[in-house]
Amino acid sequence: MPVISQLNEFCPKNIELDYFWNGEQLNIPITDRTKIISFAQKIPSIDPLAFLEKFVRPNDLHFYWENPAKQEAIAAYGITKHITVNSSDRFTVAQKFIQTCLKQTIRKGEINLSAAGPCLFCTFTFFPDSENGYSPFPPATIFLPRFQIIKKNKTCLFIVNLPVAQNQDIKILLEQIKQKIRNIDWSQQEKISKNLDDSFQAINSSPIDYSECFKSVITSALNSIAIDEFSKIVIAHATDVISPVPFDLIASLNNLRHRHPDCYIFSTSNGQGHNFIGASPERLISIQNKQLVTDALAGSAPRGKTAAEDLQLANLLLKNRKEKREHQAVSDFLLERLRQLDLKPQQLPLQLLQLSNIQHLWTPIYAHLPTNLDPLDIVAHLHPTPAVAGVPTEIACEQIRRYENFDRSLYAAPLGWVDYQGNCEFIVGIRSALIEGDRARLYAGAGIVSGSNPDKEFAEIQLKLQSLLKALV
Repeated sequence: MPVISQLNEFCPKNIELDYFWNGEQLNIPITDRTKIISFAQKIPSIDPLAFLEKFVRPNDLHFYWENPAKQEAIAAYGITKHITVNSSDRFTVAQKFIQTCLKQTIRKGEINLSAAGPCLFCTFTFFPDSENGYSPFPPATIFLPRFQIIKKNKTCLFIVNLPVAQNQDIKILLEQIKQKIRNIDWSQQEKISKNLDDSFQAINSSPIDYSECFKSVITSALNSIAIDEFSKIVIAHATDVISPVPFDLIASLNNLRHRHPDCYIFSTSNGQGHNFIGASPERLISIQNKQLVTDALAGSAPRGKTAAEDLQLANLLLKNRKEKREHQAVSDFLLERLRQLDLKPQQLPLQLLQLSNIQHLWTPIYAHLPTNLDPLDIVAHLHPTPAVAGVPTEIACEQIRRYENFDRSLYAAPLGWVDYQGNCEFIVGIRSALIEGDRARLYAGAGIVSGSNPDKEFAEIQLKLQSLLKALV
């Protein structure tokens, strides 16, 4: 994959980013000493998903991130600088890369505006290596995009990250950038052209019925729990589906954000035709101004069809010993891991996170960060949590490799961004699907503890998978 996207000339009144730049910027070899201009400018309010619709192609690297409830979204496209990491110290290498990249970046433009600076986007696979088959994503990918749209409420920023040639006049470069941005017709990106599709396609599920196999795996796990080999394990299930036509990435994301306004909507690619998308309810960490928030999210029940039924199911979930035990394992883990980093975490009382089709036990946890603790140090210390692995973590992960006959790749792994101020947000890539053309692999998992019922766990898995399947078009 080239380090620098092939960018030429900007077409007036038509935002063709493939033709944004010509001349020296095209072939500048970017080293750790190369200066990078990060130019930010406020633009008319647009839909970042429309921005992505305009430019994303199967072989382009992109990152999309949206929190509909907070009216926040980010779309990133193209590569200015990037790295892939295949070693076990991937989090450390990634953090050093981010630090180096930000040191060589010069912020210009409307830098007084909130978020007016570069973000680096990160994906990590669940396991640092692949044993249960091929993973289309490397263990770690971090990139500084060429173009980025950030939207918070109705405020939009357009950020361009360009390398500076040796002896190039930065003032001239900045004037050229401003002129090209003035030529953009932002009205073309006000909203996406895709309509919501509430109907099912004629999608064929994998012809193999995995239900009995999955239930037998749960039974085996319960036998191991009974003899204290471990106390919890999260078993994932993957379903392969085939569409009569290639899946529409943008339409699927649009469906997800309307069906799951209380989740994080995300999409990322590997630049080789694979896209990983989903609607995750689980935040791993969020850092804003040295204030950290993480979520203990485990223990679940379906939503009711009526208000009375919904209330009854919620009350039963709050009283369910099995579900509360599963949840406690996650919150205890997070508190202990944060204390190991010399933090003093505080937790709010147990509450419910009610999503469109499912509800979870939820405990938000907070901590103030010292200045010398980097975001990816925390991510490395928390991943994987018992919510997606088990207890004890190491043994559970060993057993996951034995029980699951597919590679998790980005499923249940940290995905997110880090900005120039050290703020960040990482979610856990659950309720997700890997898409390649007309084929998709849908993932969902179930936490198994003493008292779990194989039939009920499989039903929960199907609930999660069906919700995701309905969004794919």
